[in-house]
Amino acid sequence: MSSLCIKTNNEELLNYLQNEFKNFNMLNVFYSCNEFKHYKNIIIHYKGIDNELFYTKLATIFSYLVIDFFENKIIKNILFSNYFYFENNELKKILNLCEENICDDSEFSFQNRQLLLFEDFYNYISTHRSIVLTGFINFRLNNYRNLLDELIDFSVNEFIIEKEYLEFVSLLRLYVNTQSSLTSTIHIISSDMGLIILDKDLNSIKVDKNILDTKFLSDISFSENDYVLNTILNLLPEKIFLHIPKSNNNQLEFLNTLKLIFENRITICNDCNICHLYKNLTTLKSN
Repeated sequence: MSSLCIKTNNEELLNYLQNEFKNFNMLNVFYSCNEFKHYKNIIIHYKGIDNELFYTKLATIFSYLVIDFFENKIIKNILFSNYFYFENNELKKILNLCEENICDDSEFSFQNRQLLLFEDFYNYISTHRSIVLTGFINFRLNNYRNLLDELIDFSVNEFIIEKEYLEFVSLLRLYVNTQSSLTSTIHIISSDMGLIILDKDLNSIKVDKNILDTKFLSDISFSENDYVLNTILNLLPEKIFLHIPKSNNNQLEFLNTLKLIFENRITICNDCNICHLYKNLTTLKSN
């Protein structure tokens, strides 16, 4: 016979485990709940011969329990301990990023987290007769906690990059709004050939690649669009028409940045003669 004594004083966990054991869906399994001096114990017995399946089911229940009841608290504790120097509102934003990344990023997927928990629980309960549940969760789940550490570090880096990006945009917006316009109108066309800049008479404007003449300093990288941004800042147009043909959205991230910087100077178009012209040129080039 295989038996495991689960020690905890948490009523919520006791109720959770008893509900799970009621639906254990395995023959020859019996459990009881007893109260002793320091802990309330749930003791589960298995009188069958498939011990591997018994421990697999138990480890699965425990791994789900950690994710349901402890994961959010563990993430908060790690974040507040390692990154205590952030403001409270910043910590809340990082927590939101953690929630997004834990849902969207395959590295931190539910499957990966549950597997790490399962392995630690299975290795322990298959060789021990009792487990102090909260103690085990707090001190023995190193691989799982390391993954949550990586999740938090990843989310913090995202937050810092976003913060620097917004500060960068804010500085450029301030620069634009405090300088006199040097050009009345420009057109920017997003095409498969890249970004094309035209003046008010629809003549091509050469992209300025003189890095010594840049109007900004930033760690944010826009790749080849750095030069496009620098050119627009040198022109300081009063009005910018963004032509984004419906068939092309390759530059949306950069164009969104332009909208943040130039705000109400921007007019977006996706169905004018210029849009159709460059859409047709792109189609001819691809053929």
